[in-house]
Order: sequence, then C-alpha cells, then structure tokens
Amino acid sequence: MTLIRDLLTPGTPSFSFEFFPPKTDQGEANLFRAIAELEPLRPTFVSVTYGAGGSTRDRTLRLVSRIVAETSMLPMAHLTCVAATREEIIAVVDDLAAAGVRNIMALRGDMPGGFDVRWEATEGGLTHAHELVRLIGERGDFSIGVASFPEGHPESPDRDTDARYLAEKLNAGADFATTQLFFRAEDYFSHVEMVRAHGAEQPVIPGVMPVTDVGQIERMTAMSGAVFPDDVAERLRAVADDPDKVRGVGVDIATELCRELLDGGAPGIHFYTLNRSTATREIWANLQSGSS
Repeated sequence: MTLIRDLLTPGTPSFSFEFFPPKTDQGEANLFRAIAELEPLRPTFVSVTYGAGGSTRDRTLRLVSRIVAETSMLPMAHLTCVAATREEIIAVVDDLAAAGVRNIMALRGDMPGGFDVRWEATEGGLTHAHELVRLIGERGDFSIGVASFPEGHPESPDRDTDARYLAEKLNAGADFATTQLFFRAEDYFSHVEMVRAHGAEQPVIPGVMPVTDVGQIERMTAMSGAVFPDDVAERLRAVADDPDKVRGVGVDIATELCRELLDGGAPGIHFYTLNRSTATREIWANLQSGSS
C-alpha cells in the first residue's frame, strides 16, 4: 500500500477527507454514497476515526477494509491508547497491516465523555501519543500521523507547551500532523512557527470543517476548546433560521479560510466531512475555480 508520507510533496498541496464509523447499516450505506461522490475528487488520502474508549474499534477496521477493497482511495485508520493494553494495541496494528492498511493516525485519545473526563491510562497500556507512535513504528513500515491543536489542547497550560508536545510526537517517528478544527488562519500559522521552533519540520496539515449547523458547531467548539470567532458566529447566526443559507455561508467561510491557508503556504487541507459530501465538494469546486 502507498504510504501517505510519500505523497506529501512540498509545493503540491494535499487534500484529504475524514469520516467516522456509522453506528447502523443505513448510516454505513449513506456514508458510502458520500464516499462515491467524493472519490472523483481524487483525495490524497482519507481517514477513519476511532471512537472514545476504542468504542468503534471493529467498525473502524471494517470501514478501512471496505475502502481498500471497494474504492481507489487511500485510507488511514485512527488508533488511540484509550482502554487498551499494549498487547491489544499491537493486535489492532497487526490487524490493520493484514487488511492492507499501512497508514495510521496515532492518538492518545479521549476518555468516554470527552475532555471533561480525567484521562487515565489503562493498566499495561500507554500514556502518551509519542509512545504509540514508537510502538507502531516497531511493528513495521507504517506512515504515521498525529493530532495538532492550533489553539492548544484543553489540557495544555499554554500554546507553546502544546507545540512542544506536538514536536515530541513528530520526532518520535511521525511523518505529519493534521490539526483539529479552527477558524482563524493566524492561529494555524503561529502554531506551526512554534512547532518549528521546537525542532520539528514535518508537514502540519490544517483541518477545516464546513459549518452546516450553527448549534452543532457551537457544541463541537465548546467540547474541543476551539474558539468560535464573533465575526464567524455573526455571519452564521444572521441566517440561522434558514438551513440552506447556513450551509451556503458555512461553505463561503470555509472556502475563505482554505484559500488563506493555501496562499500562506499550508501543505494542504484536511476536510472534516461529518460523513457528508455536498459542502466539501462545493468548497473543493470553489478552490479549483477561484470563486468564493
């Protein structure tokens, strides 16, 4: 299988999409319709998330296996340290390799319940993402990604400390990072500068989420610690009573952010699709055509 690190070429922006494992057969059917609509865009790779506490472990493996078998897209599976011993993590890594998956996003992960629940390592397990990066590297030739927080992880005392942790993960053997959602390009660029100052030069790919539901994005930013800027909120709340207009404004906002990031030298864009294709395809088309 192709390794993501071999596709991240300086001067050629990558474009990637993120999906999550649906809970039902109908949800999986809906997701694969979205995948079929996104496949013609020829993304550099696609990623599949891993539920809190390893709650979607089997569904993640099944979904990435289907993407390998049924599409031309290159999948990356997420893997966390939560609720698993070292031996259990090794078993998952080996299962992924057996399924032909050689690209893994290595995450410490969050406890069920999110950031408000104190993180606890499993007895016999791992404590930090950089330990998981090293463990995956010991199991074979994988391309490894890690998570990045432009505005700082909620548990970090400050952004520079968080950048130092990211550099530690990258220098443990990771090939690249993808960021959590954010809305201000300046937060991304200052974050990358801090990471570079801590000695890591690997690509940091910005993650962008099109806003199609104001309430949903308010909940997600509150959970992740991301800032929902007043100017963005005002544009969306002005049309909050019309779902079509919300989606249209959300697409415009995301297009503007993507263009600012790419113009500033970002190595690509990682789209959080929420298992839907329309908004992502519209942003893609805007970027290709130069329209807003």
